Amino acid sequence: MPKHLVDQASATPRIAIVGAGISGIAAAVALRRAGFEDFTLYEKGTDYGGTWRDNTYPGLVCDVPSRYYQFTFAMNPDWTRLYSTGAEIKAYLCRVARERDLLRRTRFGVEVVGAEYTGAGWRVTLSTGEVEHCDFVLCATGFLRDPHVPDIPGLDSFTGTVMHSARWDHDVELTGKHVGVIGTGSTGTQLVSALAGQVPRVVLFQRTPQWILPTVNREYSAAAKAVYRRVPALGRLAYGGNRAAFALFSRGLVRPGPVRRLVQWVVARNLRTVRDPELRRRLTPDYQAMCKRLVVSDRFYAAVQRADVDLVTAGIDRVLPDGVRTTDGVEHRLDILVLATGFDSHAYMRPMAITGLGGRTLDQVWVHGPRAFEGMMLPDFPNLFMLIGPHSPVANHPLTAVAEAQSHRIVHWLRRWRAGEFAAVAPTPAATDRYNAGLRAAAPGTVWTTGCRSWYLGADGLPELWPGSPGAYEKLIRRTPAPTDYLLTHAMSRH
Repeated sequence: MPKHLVDQASATPRIAIVGAGISGIAAAVALRRAGFEDFTLYEKGTDYGGTWRDNTYPGLVCDVPSRYYQFTFAMNPDWTRLYSTGAEIKAYLCRVARERDLLRRTRFGVEVVGAEYTGAGWRVTLSTGEVEHCDFVLCATGFLRDPHVPDIPGLDSFTGTVMHSARWDHDVELTGKHVGVIGTGSTGTQLVSALAGQVPRVVLFQRTPQWILPTVNREYSAAAKAVYRRVPALGRLAYGGNRAAFALFSRGLVRPGPVRRLVQWVVARNLRTVRDPELRRRLTPDYQAMCKRLVVSDRFYAAVQRADVDLVTAGIDRVLPDGVRTTDGVEHRLDILVLATGFDSHAYMRPMAITGLGGRTLDQVWVHGPRAFEGMMLPDFPNLFMLIGPHSPVANHPLTAVAEAQSHRIVHWLRRWRAGEFAAVAPTPAATDRYNAGLRAAAPGTVWTTGCRSWYLGADGLPELWPGSPGAYEKLIRRTPAPTDYLLTHAMSRH
């Protein structure tokens, strides 16, 4: 398109949203509610839902209560359980997107492979070969997206079925099969709980034991759902109650004290439900509860005590054509091997190639690890916003709440752009350095630095998480931005 000057105050910003999961939907709805209609959601998948679309393994359940894991603008009175299944959350997200008329603004099966800031806006390259020009790019790509496949010798030699938990193949018949599960995080524990008793044998390969927070995933009765439908205020009350409970829980995450001690007592007491002393010993972590993401389960300890479930704590030596050999020389015969090994949680928008001012690429800026200003913006990348970016509060906290708060900040800047206050905005390097220095200074007081390995930690050994309460983060990004923290460009040219 030819470049020309425009009266920006009467212009409508063109916006690209990359990803149609939780944060992409939240951003799109926020734009529509604020009167911004010229946007496109680019989604490489075939439907809405993000991680809840991609993950469909047996036993998948969210570890945040249903009445809190939802958008405040789309309260759902019909949740079926205290903790929702993945399929129910995916259906909820799809329903919200369609009810909010996002379908005609969404391009499925189209991946954004690159975005380059030209000085006049963003040049966005799509997997179709098309090039689009826009004023703002919102990266709603999530962080639990790219499956991590461990480098295990012989993995390619296995003659049975190998699948990552995030790419579950429902055409694979489980009946009569011996199934091995590698990984003991939330996914591994949920898989073992679901498969135990359904297949002849489950073998769980454990590198690190987990603390398990007990719960009861009760069903909501038809009467309860009817009351929530008739009295919407009850849904808001339940949301507020969960929010208060999580605010209390977050105190144990960010500083020592009674909450941390209480959680430790609860999970240790839960572990004592494992009757066999030797099995209990092998399931006992050597780190504080919550140092890793806390696993919530009402079934795992019962499942792992079954005679048809084997807990293997010896390291994996190599994968054989018909099973796995561990470092103690034992060969475990298997038909199916499931990799519950998580994701590359530090990839964020990558492998999308993003280039800012002066030809600086995201890979160059993040060579020492991901960092951002307030989890959302980068110096020298004007009008680029991240949702659920580096150091967002994601530890056992609903991403719906984080995405809503971050969308509020994005709308703030879009309104100012429409008012003609600036053409491009980015945080200053000084503000970004100061912000990240504050994060590093606060990190040692958090539970994540008390002595365990986890996907929370970056290359410097410090957690890539918000080191305060989620409420404090939301308050931070809902306030009016400090003018001195940003560089505003006022000249305006359009594509």
